[in-house]
Amino acid sequence: MSAGGNPSRTSKSAPPRDLGSSDKGQAASPREPLEPLNVPDPEYKEEEEDHDIQGEISHPDGKVEKVYKNGCRVILFPNGTRKEVSADGKTITVTFFNGDVKQVMPDQRVIYYYAAAQTTHTTYPKGLEVLHFSSGQIDGRKEITFPDQTVKNLFPDGQEESIFPDGTIVRIQSDGNKLIEFNNGQREVHTAQFKRREYPDGTVKTVYANGHQETKYRSGRIRVKDKDGNVLMDTEL
Repeated sequence: MSAGGNPSRTSKSAPPRDLGSSDKGQAASPREPLEPLNVPDPEYKEEEEDHDIQGEISHPDGKVEKVYKNGCRVILFPNGTRKEVSADGKTITVTFFNGDVKQVMPDQRVIYYYAAAQTTHTTYPKGLEVLHFSSGQIDGRKEITFPDQTVKNLFPDGQEESIFPDGTIVRIQSDGNKLIEFNNGQREVHTAQFKRREYPDGTVKTVYANGHQETKYRSGRIRVKDKDGNVLMDTEL
């Protein structure tokens, strides 16, 4: 979203309504969004802004752009919408005239808070989308957010999914098998019988419960070692 754009036209319509949650004991306050949105308080900030402004530009369409000494920018639109851009350009907060708030985070998450519905919609870089309802229901799942911003989803069928700040995703299936997707394109599969790592170049390394190691290369080569690292088989030897 460019600083000169008009976010006043991009506010979203209300999302699906919360259908209720049976776990009322863990319900969040209906007045609190479940994501840590930095909702600006215009009246409070106006008192501080005048002392920190480095420059101000009035545009022909009615926008007013303020540039601060710390490098941050604030664009005020005629309809009351307010856009804040951090000095490094990686954090953008748009407060719409209807009370909705959209944040683009440095890790590329997009968090949209619907004021009327008290609902937060988070979109992660890999495409995962999570709806947080004010009752605590989260699109059929339960979510835990840890202080380091790791997000853990608990599904009704017993599956678990953890999303770490570096982009790593760990999925635990109902049968106990684990799938790990790393941000470098590598994948791991953990079962009771083996642990397997798959590389983007097609190489697959498997360590079995008895300690044997098997490596399959994209070329078709296969190498097998025992638990002590001794080569038992190599198709290229």
